[in-house]
Amino acid sequence: MRALPALLLLAPALLSAQTEKFSLPGTDVAIYNLAGEIRAEPGTGADVTVEVTRGGADAAKLKVETGVIRSRNTLRVVYPDSRISYPAMGHHSSTSLTVNDDGTFNDNSHGRRVRITGDGSGLEASAVVRVMIPAGKKVRLNLGVGKVSVSNVNGDLYVDVSAADVSTENTKGSLTLDTGSGETRVSKAEGSLNLDSGSGDVTLTGVHGDLLQVDAGSGELRASDIVVDRAELDVGSGDVTIGGLRARTIKLDAGSGDVDLGLTGDVEDMNVDSGSGDVTIRIPETLGARLDVDAGSGGVESEMTIKVTAYESDRLVGTLGDGKGSIRIESGSGTVHLRKAN
Repeated sequence: MRALPALLLLAPALLSAQTEKFSLPGTDVAIYNLAGEIRAEPGTGADVTVEVTRGGADAAKLKVETGVIRSRNTLRVVYPDSRISYPAMGHHSSTSLTVNDDGTFNDNSHGRRVRITGDGSGLEASAVVRVMIPAGKKVRLNLGVGKVSVSNVNGDLYVDVSAADVSTENTKGSLTLDTGSGETRVSKAEGSLNLDSGSGDVTLTGVHGDLLQVDAGSGELRASDIVVDRAELDVGSGDVTIGGLRARTIKLDAGSGDVDLGLTGDVEDMNVDSGSGDVTIRIPETLGARLDVDAGSGGVESEMTIKVTAYESDRLVGTLGDGKGSIRIESGSGTVHLRKAN
C-alpha cells in the first residue's frame, strides 16, 4: 500500500511522455508549438498526420488542441503559463512573443505576452512535433524556440520561428522561411525560395527555381549551385559568398561585409550595391554585358578582356563580349575585383 502514492505521482509523467497522434484533413494546415522541435517529412494518405511527444517536468500540463482557425485546420500545443523554462536554449537566453488564448501566434497575435528562458522559474515543458505531409499540401509551421527540420516534402511550406535553427533538405514547391534569430540551412530546394532572417548565418545549396529572395539582417550568407530566373538578395551586415550562380536577373544590396559572386552564365541584368567591403565578381569568359563599375573610395581591378569606354581610378565603363547583358556595380568603400571564373 505504501508504494501506491508513488505510482500515482509517476503516472502523469509517464502519460506525458507518450506520443499522441492526430489527423488534420484539408489542403491548408497550420502547426503551433512554443518550445521544442518541429520535424516535417513526407506523409501518405489524404490528411496531414501529426505526432506530439510532450517533455519536461511540467509536460503533463500541456494541452494539444485541434480545429479550424482563420480558415486553416490547426494543431496547437497550448502552454498554460506566461513564463516557460526551456533549458535547451542555454543559460542567460530568452525570447518573448505574443500568444493568443487559442495557442496561435506569429499571425497578428493580440493575446498575452509569453517569455521563454533557458534558465530560471517557469513552466518547464516542451514538445517534439512530427508532421507528416502528403504531396501538394499547404502547411505553415510555427515555432517559438528550438529547432525546425524539413526533409523530402513536396508542397507549399511556410516556416515561422522566433529563435530557432531551421534546416530543410530535398523540398519541392514554394518555400518561405521567416526567422527571428538562428542559423538557417537550405539544401536541394526545387521551387521559389523566400527567406527573411533577422540574425544568424544562412547557407543555401542547390536552390533551383524561378525566384530566390533573401532578406538577412546580420550574419554571413553562403550559397552554391543556385540556378534561378531571378535572385534578389539584401544583406544588412555580414560577408556574402555565392558560387555557381546562374540567374537572368540579379540584385544584391549589401550593407557591410565582403561580397564574392561566382557566375556560371550570361545575365540579362545584374545590379550590385555594396556599402563597405571588397566586391569580387567571378565572370565566365563567354559572358557578354555592358559594364558600369563605380568603386567609390576604393578602386577597380580586372582580369577580364574589356572594351573600355571610360576609365578613372574609381570608375570603369565598358563592354564584355557581345555586350547583350547589363552589369552595374557600386561600392561605397572597398576594391572591386573582376575575376575570371574558374
